[in-house]
This record gives sequence, C-alpha cells and structure tokens, in this order.
Amino acid sequence: MTELLTERTMFVDGLHLVEHRPSRMPAATPTVLLLHGIGGSARSCTRLASELADAGIHAWSLDAAGYGRSAEPTGPDHDFVADIFTVADAVSPHRPLVLLGTSWGGVLALSAAVARPDRVAGLVIADSTRGSGTTSAKAAAMRDRARDMRTRGSDAVAVERAPMLVAPGSDPAVAESVRQSMARLRPEGFGAAAEFMAATDHGPRLHQIACPTMVVVGEYDAATGVPESRLLADRIPDASFHLIPGAGHVAIQEQPAAVASLVVDFLERLS
Repeated sequence: MTELLTERTMFVDGLHLVEHRPSRMPAATPTVLLLHGIGGSARSCTRLASELADAGIHAWSLDAAGYGRSAEPTGPDHDFVADIFTVADAVSPHRPLVLLGTSWGGVLALSAAVARPDRVAGLVIADSTRGSGTTSAKAAAMRDRARDMRTRGSDAVAVERAPMLVAPGSDPAVAESVRQSMARLRPEGFGAAAEFMAATDHGPRLHQIACPTMVVVGEYDAATGVPESRLLADRIPDASFHLIPGAGHVAIQEQPAAVASLVVDFLERLS
C-alpha cells in the first residue's frame, strides 16, 4: 500500500476541496477530480479517493457550491460547470483532468466534457443519467424534490430516501453514512443542483463526448438504474461499461475497492 501524505483541504473561490495525494505518483498519471451526487458531498467520495491515492493516483474531492464546507450557490441557476474549471485551473493548471462523477456529479462531468474538451482527459461516470430534463415529468419530479426538502427538512427526506440508494444487504455503516450525508443537505445547494438536473438532457449531446469514457453502475441501482447507464455507454463513442456487483446507486461508497480497480486500469490505458 502506498504511503499517504496527510489529507489536505483548501478553498478556491469559496469552493472546498480535499486532496488525497500519495507520496509517489507516476508522472504520466492524470489528476482525478471526484464530483459527488446530489445527496452527498466531498465526504461521500472519501473512501474511493483514498483507494485511488493508495494506488498512486492524485485525487481531489470537491464540495459543490451549497454543499459541505463550500459557500452557497449564487442562485437557482448557479453555474456548477464553471466551478469545475475554476477548480481545475487551481489543481491542474497545465494538464487536463479526469473527472469522476457519481449520479448528479456524472451529469456535471458530462457537461464539462462537452463545454471544454481541452480540459478533460477522461470521464468516469458512475450510477448516473442524461439528466432529469429528458421528460417534463422527470423535470417536474426533480423540482418537487427540492420543494419537499425545503418543506420537510433534510432529516425527514434522508430517513425516507437513503435506504433506496444502497443495495439489499448493504453494510449498515455505509447506509448510515448515506443517510447522514443527506441529512446535512442545505436547501440552497440542493435546490440549485435539482434545477441543474431538471434543466439538463444530455441525450442529444452524448455523441459529442470526445474523451475516453468509462461508465460504471451498481447492479442494484434503483435510482438512475442500470438501463440508463447502459444507454450512456452505448451512446458515448467508444465508452466502456462495467456492472459493480453488490452495489446500489452509491457504488463508489459500497464497493470503493472494486470501482478503484476499474479506475486504475482506465487511467493506465490513458497514460
């Protein structure tokens, strides 16, 4: 196992990042930026980022605006994609990043790859989707979730929704960490993220993804679902597809070692 330096946190324009830096890194290996789901935070990515650092990969986990220790978003139409490039310029100014996005984070990663292909070396899309704008009903349901969060509070929503995100028989400690993450959600951040999801349909743009892409999904994902991940892999040019056994929607938290192994192989091919 690679000896790790102490994890370091930093802020870039009000955005909180956690660095997972191994003591020795292959020079050709790109830096990985982990983007969390709509119910998570940088903490949700810790186990996977640590696995990657153990394998010699320099990884950063980002708290999106309105999440974790980051500042509030500028409004319901906050530009989360611009934030990714602000962070990229700070942590990897001279080389493109690999973006590893789970769920909503995967939607953000796809947006970034379309917007600035020169700054994205590769994509790992985990348990994700084209966005909630694929139908008016899905868009309305996502906006309803934001209203429900404001009305009932994050604690009540977490108790109800968190069990749906893990696989049957999942480690209770993982399930509890998912619930705790959702219970910490702030209405401003969640509301802006939900609006981003509701306004996004990547279906017509998937063929524009030019960088190497790997799609992974938990076999028991009941949130975005295995068929949606297969669709992403089928429509993104030359994308690979991997099913993660024993995982639900939060595969990066339930099976971080399995996901990390796939990511390491993916990065080796990039190098």
